[in-house]
Amino acid sequence: MMQNPPPPIPPSQTLYLNNLNEKVKLEELKKSLYAIFSQFGEILEIVAAKNLRARGQAFVVFKDINSASNALRSMQGFPFYEKPMRINYAKKKSDAVAKLDGSYVAKDNKKGTKEKRKAPEQGGEAKRVMEKAMPMMGMMQGMMQGMIPPGMQPPAANNVPPMPPKPRPTPPQTGSEIPHKILFLQNLPPETTEMMLTMLFEQFPGFKETRLVPGRHDIAFVEFEVDQQASQAKQALNQFKITPKNAMSISFANK
Repeated sequence: MMQNPPPPIPPSQTLYLNNLNEKVKLEELKKSLYAIFSQFGEILEIVAAKNLRARGQAFVVFKDINSASNALRSMQGFPFYEKPMRINYAKKKSDAVAKLDGSYVAKDNKKGTKEKRKAPEQGGEAKRVMEKAMPMMGMMQGMMQGMIPPGMQPPAANNVPPMPPKPRPTPPQTGSEIPHKILFLQNLPPETTEMMLTMLFEQFPGFKETRLVPGRHDIAFVEFEVDQQASQAKQALNQFKITPKNAMSISFANK
C-alpha cells in the first residue's frame, strides 16, 4: 500500500537552502547569499554554521512572506558556486521573525543552575575586557576629537579656536550615461569578489564577464554582448545594496 506524500510546507518568511557548496568559507557564503537574495526584499538575517551537520545548508529570513516566495520561485536551482541550490520554506519560525511579531519566547535552559553559578564569573570577564578596552577607547576619542565640526568642540585651555577640518576632495566620476555594453560599478564594499558580482549579473541575458580592478576594491567592470543587455542590467541593479551600507552605483563605461 502506497503511503501518502507528506503535506507541503506552508509559505513562511524563512527559506531553507541546501545543496550549497561546502568548500565556500562561512563568511563569504553569508555575504554571497545576501548579495543575491536582497534583491527580493529586506533580509532580517542569514543563518549558516560550519559544523558537520549544518554544512551545505543555510536559512535566509525575509521580513515578509511575499519576498520569500518570490525568492524561492526565482532562485530555485540557481547555480550557486557551481551547484544548483535547492530551496524550500523552513518548517519552523526563526527567532528573528518571532521577535518581529512578538511571539518570541526564550528557550528554557536545562542547565539553569550551572549557568547561574557561572554568571558572576562571566561578569568578571566582561569587566576585565572593558578594563583592557578603556585605553583604546580613550585613544579613539582623542583621534575623533579633531573630527568634530567647528563650534561643537569644547573650548581649549588657551581659548584658541580650533582649525576647521580640510574638505575632502570629491573623487572624479569616470562613468558615462552614453549606452555601452560595458558597465562601470562603483561604491563596492571591500569584501566584494568576482564570484559575488558574477552571480548578480549572470541572471541577465548576454552576460559575458566581470573584471575587478587590481588594487581597487571599490570599482569593477561588467561586460555584456550588446548595449541593450547592459542597459537592462543597469536599470535593474543600480543602487542595489550589496551590503546594508553599500549601494552599488552603476554607469556605462566610457567608450
